[in-house]
Amino acid sequence: MPAAATDLQLRLDHDARSLIDTTFVVLDLETTGLRPDTDRITEVGAVKVRGGEVLGELQSLVHPGGPVPAAITAVTGITDAMLGGAPPIASLLPTLLEFLGDAVLVAHNARFDVGFLDAELTRHGYPRVSNDVVDTAKLARRLVRDEVRDVRLATLARFFRARTQPNHRALSDARATVDVLHGLLERAGTIGATTVEDLLDYQRSSSTHAFRKVSLARGAPDAPGVYRFHDREGRVLYVGKATSLRTRVRRYFGQDERRRMDAMVRETAEVTWTVTPTPIEAAVRELRELALRRPRYNRASTRPPASVWLRWTDEPFPRLSIARSPGPEATSALGPLPGRRSAATLVEAVEEVVAVRRCTFRIRAAQDHPACILKELGRCGAPCDGTQDAETYARDVRAAQALVAGEPTLVLVALESRMNELAAEHRFEDAARLRHRLHAVGTAVDSVRRTAALAALPRLEVAHVGAEHVDAIRVEHGRLVASARVRARHGVGGVRAALAAVPDALPVEGRPDARADHTRGELSLLATFVEQPRTVLLSVDGAWHQPVAGGASAASIALQARVVARATRQDAQVLRGAKVTRRAQTSSNQLDQASGGDTLGPGSRPVQEARTR
Repeated sequence: MPAAATDLQLRLDHDARSLIDTTFVVLDLETTGLRPDTDRITEVGAVKVRGGEVLGELQSLVHPGGPVPAAITAVTGITDAMLGGAPPIASLLPTLLEFLGDAVLVAHNARFDVGFLDAELTRHGYPRVSNDVVDTAKLARRLVRDEVRDVRLATLARFFRARTQPNHRALSDARATVDVLHGLLERAGTIGATTVEDLLDYQRSSSTHAFRKVSLARGAPDAPGVYRFHDREGRVLYVGKATSLRTRVRRYFGQDERRRMDAMVRETAEVTWTVTPTPIEAAVRELRELALRRPRYNRASTRPPASVWLRWTDEPFPRLSIARSPGPEATSALGPLPGRRSAATLVEAVEEVVAVRRCTFRIRAAQDHPACILKELGRCGAPCDGTQDAETYARDVRAAQALVAGEPTLVLVALESRMNELAAEHRFEDAARLRHRLHAVGTAVDSVRRTAALAALPRLEVAHVGAEHVDAIRVEHGRLVASARVRARHGVGGVRAALAAVPDALPVEGRPDARADHTRGELSLLATFVEQPRTVLLSVDGAWHQPVAGGASAASIALQARVVARATRQDAQVLRGAKVTRRAQTSSNQLDQASGGDTLGPGSRPVQEARTR
């Protein structure tokens, strides 16, 4: 697919597996109990079918390595005497795996059967089942729950008039499940499920009316890109990005529980997408389309964050103000910042340690205004009533002035010192509040410096080395113009050649305004990409640098803020019972192998070393 991918809306998915041409293996297991870790399999029954025709059957008793409980014998009729000469599961597994092959595995209450099979595979050194799994019980709950009193196999077998009635023996139950499967597939076809992917999505879905439109997602490739939902008039309802268009787009048709997404699917008449070489290009395209189209179902579009700047007012006793532009002297303003709330937090942080005036009126030359309570609290030098002259005021607020000019050290040191004092006094809530403000200042200054340095470069090319692929991008004045993906084995030289062969798929006319809201978002995305581990510098035009003053302090505090935020999120996940995942880092050996032994040299140093702190 070329870098300048065109919008696609394919009605046929050539990679999809038609249900009528798919091979299914219906599996049923009898066991000594309900727990895969302690109980064992006593019988295996499997039936292979395709297009309604039985291709083969597999049945065998299995010696469990111990006695069969009397309660199990009463249900299944399997006795210890019957299992006396039966083979152990270890000798049967190769035959069962060969019979299963790459077919779609089908079971009634599949979690039970697959759980026991996985347990035995693990015990004997085999990988777990990787086949797609269809659960007839889950499908029945969605398709015929209103027509049957329950979804037990015996009930469904009678409902679909199965040729074999289940009797708690593996092969009989598997044969009954085959007839139930065929009945359910016929029902599923009436709502648009014609492929294996449709069937798997439907058994996970929570909305039948949304799933009926799943055909709109047919043809979506397993590739990164941007997708759009359109109404009958062709208006764009929603824009999103995905690392896999096929997986992400299909989720909207019955698997997304958000109410607004359900309402959007009701209005959707068409889905289009643009394939991109890399996920970072998909993310940038999404930002640009959101800024251009303003689709009403995107929250980022209906409530876009407005950039603001922190600057001093132009008066003898200046105060901090939040403005929509940096003013004529951009060097005396800090920004862009992502919204007024973020800027207000910075103002509160400064006022915590610097006696800057907070009143909003303009102080007259006579300084004859009445003082407020802040004077009594020692939080302001009171220039309003003449207690403080302009020279003294300027000296007292120099830390705040330095922060706005881009030197945050004085404010950061004062905030951290005050936070430690509060913690030593066991005022932990106040210390936590100050820590939040400290992190806000460090993160804001670090972010502004990173994006400003990137926006100042006429041209930059970098590549991120992953385990299997290398993603390379070309950036001009902080705007992405091209990207490419190559196999990691091609090395740095191959990456340079691949990126050089890619035309500018996202051209930018003239130098963009780095203060624009959508440009700020793109700058932040690109800065995060170029600074991630395992990223190398391919080429750069101009000087890529940042101011040294206060850089180490701001970067240190920003890193601390990220660590605290990550730990807080993980604690919240634990309290909610959610699974906590950690991202694996690519080793240096993998990087050496991926680069094919190429010498990086001065023009290809790791990005972290190329930046000045």
